[in-house]
Order: sequence, then C-alpha cells, then structure tokens
Amino acid sequence: MKSKPIAGLALAAALVATPALAEEGASGHYIPGLTATCFDAMPDKPGFAAFNFFTMYSGNAGAGKPLDFASDAALGVRANFYADTVGTIYQSDLKLLGGNYGVVLAIPYVWVDVHAQAELTGPKGGTLLKKNADDSTSGLGDMTICPFILSWKALNGDLKYDIRTSVYAPTGSYDVGRLANCGKNYWTFEPGASASWLSKKFGTEVSLFTGFDFNTENDATQYQTGAQYHLDVSVIQHLPLLGGFAGAGVNAFYYQQIQGDSGSGATLGDFEGQSVGVGPVVSYTRKIGKSDVFAEVKWLPEDEVKNRTEGDYVWVKAGVLF
Repeated sequence: MKSKPIAGLALAAALVATPALAEEGASGHYIPGLTATCFDAMPDKPGFAAFNFFTMYSGNAGAGKPLDFASDAALGVRANFYADTVGTIYQSDLKLLGGNYGVVLAIPYVWVDVHAQAELTGPKGGTLLKKNADDSTSGLGDMTICPFILSWKALNGDLKYDIRTSVYAPTGSYDVGRLANCGKNYWTFEPGASASWLSKKFGTEVSLFTGFDFNTENDATQYQTGAQYHLDVSVIQHLPLLGGFAGAGVNAFYYQQIQGDSGSGATLGDFEGQSVGVGPVVSYTRKIGKSDVFAEVKWLPEDEVKNRTEGDYVWVKAGVLF
C-alpha cells in the first residue's frame, strides 16, 4: 500500500487559549490531542503545506472546585471554547545532522464563553461574591511559532521521526479579572519529539508525539503556571477508498502538570492538573493534481481529570501539501 500523508499540520495549532482548568486561566497552551497521527509529522518531501484546524471544547467543574481566572477564583465553572487556526509549514532542503530542517507558523481566532456559579475576587480587590457570572470574548489567540524542527526517515520511508521546539507567543488579548480571555499573557517554550510508523504494505499506523511545556510568569497577575508534560498516541488502519486512502482508529492523550503553580498571584495554591482522553479518529487523503489533500476528524472525551474542567474535545482538520 502506498500512502503520502500530509504531515506536520497539527504542530502549529497548539497556540490556542483553551478553557480547561488547573493552571491559571484554566489551562496551558497545549491542547489535548493536538498532535496524534501521521498527518501531524513533517511532510515526506521539501515544500510548503497550508492547513486549517477547527477545535471545539465543552467542559465543566463542580461547584466545590475553585479555579483561578486572571487573579479571581471561580466556582462551578462551565466553559465552551472554539478556535479556527490557519497556518503554514515549510520543510527545506537544508540538512542538519542528516535531518531536514523545517518551520511552522499558526495563527488562531478564538471564541471563549465561561459561566461560573460564583466568582470570588482575589485579596487585592477584597472579597466579592457574584452569582451566575458570565463572560465571553473573541479575537486573535496566542500564535505558535516552531522555529526549529529536524525530521528524519527510516525503514524505506515507513518511519518518520523528529525533534522540535515550539514557542507560544502572548498575542491574544488579556484583561485581569475576566473569566474569558483570548490569550494567556505569558510565553511557553515546548521542546518535543515524535515518531510515526505507517506501513506502505499493510496500511497500519502507530504514531506518538510528546513534549514538555515551560511557561514564563504572567506579569499582570504575578502567576507562574508550572511545567507540563503531554503525550499523544494513535493506532489507525488505512485502506484504499475512492482513489485515496481512508483511515479509522483510536487516538489518546495523557496530560500531567509536573510542577506546581507559584508566584504571589497563585492564591489558590500549587494546582497540578491531570487529564486522560481516548476516542475515535477518521481521516481521508488523496492526490488532487500535484497536491496531496488531507482531512481528519476526531473526538476525545476526557477522563481521570484532576484540577481541571472535564469535557470533550472535537477536532476537524484539513490541509494541502503543495
């Protein structure tokens, strides 16, 4: 079986300000399940790829679980989040250590809606109880730049692996005291790696992506979100269909905050969030003219959640490799 998946597309969408809760603002920059399949590896050949990812998340936390939002503590949180991310990937002919050098840029537009049964202001503003507080916003989110990616191929091209560094820039709007914000107001630096095996003979795929996120302090709230670790895995079977290849399988993620929150703004303590998710994924790819076109849909319900909202992630991805 011959397959030429469009790759590297999901590297860039991680820039979104997701409303899952533990770290300040209910999340870090990483979005669970962002990179999990062969389409998220780098392209098979030098060139440009363009992509569009649409992300949906809906989750909630119990009334007895206080969570920090831009210096305020919120109870009974329900969060809905949507993001449309556009970006591009360039893989060059430049060789370093035997691997191809590449870069990624992704820019999201986000819609955030947060409801809380009660909102308690931080100590600087005294104590104030608001029942049924609601907040929503939309606009440019925090963009992602991957300035350094090195990728290699092995086993006759069936195996691709890479090392990468992603940077999440605080380009989204941010206001202290709001439940909903488009951005995080801090930088995140993410060293990571991936390996993706796709058998040309059998169409079987096994892929994994992993990384660590290190965050700077939010200078508006003096809140330091602790470092996080994440792992995304998929097992998929690809089969010929209508001139292309259709895939169906399962993808999963594991997320663990490995360092407690700190700083004078971390009034609720050193939250360490955790989340696990498993769900189905389907995809389709085919060549149109000289370009490879790709689409993927996946659903990731959360489980084993600690210090975060618990809900469902839905991804709709599309891209083209020129």
